[in-house]
Amino acid sequence: MKAIILAAGYATRLYPLTLDKPKALLPVKDKPIINYIIDKISQIEDIDEIFIITNDKFYMNFVWWLNQYESKFNQKIEIINDGTTSNETRLGGIGDLNFVIEKENIKDEILVISGDNLFDFNLQDMIDSFNQVKKTTAGIYDIKDVEEVKKMSVVEIKDGKITFFEEKPSEPKSTISSIGIYIFSKSDIEKIREYMKTDKSKDGPGYLIKYFSEEGDVYAFILEGRCFDIGSKETYEKVNKEW
Repeated sequence: MKAIILAAGYATRLYPLTLDKPKALLPVKDKPIINYIIDKISQIEDIDEIFIITNDKFYMNFVWWLNQYESKFNQKIEIINDGTTSNETRLGGIGDLNFVIEKENIKDEILVISGDNLFDFNLQDMIDSFNQVKKTTAGIYDIKDVEEVKKMSVVEIKDGKITFFEEKPSEPKSTISSIGIYIFSKSDIEKIREYMKTDKSKDGPGYLIKYFSEEGDVYAFILEGRCFDIGSKETYEKVNKEW
């Protein structure tokens, strides 16, 4: 299994903090956000390689970061530049995921994590659940905040599978959300390629989950613990106080 961390956004809502630094490298307490993510990935025996995709603007920031921290991590880590230079030319989360798959010729199962996710739960249980079914699995979390869910997604679950998915709902049916942690099977790779040929949104991978759940089974794995989507200065300040 490979891990892909999506960190190619420009985080304009966090300006001026992210004018010259990518969101994933902003510090929380004593280390960058992305270090917390990799610490969790490092606990997963199935994963042998981690790819971090960024943009051309922040590519060297990540190269410098890796030079500083590489010796602290267990798995091989590779930084990939998607070649974009502005928020207007970004590929979107699905576009970046496909970019890594094509560039690295990935044919393995893939754990995908958004680079602005900060969480404290163990991902091995989610991996174990996926290994039982070997089908698309999305990490699900109760945000418990209606206003926050409006910025993310809302899902409905029946018999352990996602039956409804809506990105950035204006009137959420609940606070149960897909939080940017996904596992894709080997057979999903061709489905992602096919999706890229459509005119559907290439933004967050949640749109893939919506599409897949309408075409077949997508399993939901309930995650419990602390989780923050660091999408605003207010959330970032809150995390630094509470983490």
